[in-house]
Amino acid sequence: MKIKRFIGGNLESNGYVLYDKEGGEAFIIDPGYLPERFLKACASFGLTVKGILLTHHHYDHVGAVERLKKEWDCNVYLHWQDVEHYKKTVDVMLEDGEVFFLGTEELHVVHTPGHTHGSVCFFSEKSKCVFTGDTIFNIDLGRTDLEDGSETEMRHSIRNIISNWSNDITIYPGHGDSATMKYVRAHNREYLDLL
Repeated sequence: MKIKRFIGGNLESNGYVLYDKEGGEAFIIDPGYLPERFLKACASFGLTVKGILLTHHHYDHVGAVERLKKEWDCNVYLHWQDVEHYKKTVDVMLEDGEVFFLGTEELHVVHTPGHTHGSVCFFSEKSKCVFTGDTIFNIDLGRTDLEDGSETEMRHSIRNIISNWSNDITIYPGHGDSATMKYVRAHNREYLDLL
């Protein structure tokens, strides 16, 4: 699986193109801004977009969805607990444990509430990576003081899910740079405090 990151907006949100070079298929994760970048990249790589996967409903992660959906006529996926806040069309409501296939890759939906009630991560065991949205970053955690955030849920997600990820797993967050869980365990004070 190949990964292309795009950074956009005043919050410098990360959006990702995940693609299988051999099969030419792709998923888009959290396209918040600059739809033309995603369109150009997918066209230049000759990719067929299978769907748009959203980690949560906040605008800086979904702002380019409508334009991309119109261009590609693909499904938009969001956890059912975030749908009412999204206010736009969601084709498929996600549940914990669902699996997406990209070539020989399996992307597992992991429900990690805290930043929002419906926050999810997309986990690949084969590539040892997780797309974490605003749940966890390299040196801190997502906010829980917004409308549908919950510190209690975040604590549960960190203690019961994310703390089980091995050191060789790389997180690709919604903001900032990627990092291994080994790095997170050494430098992410908010993560350590919740443990």
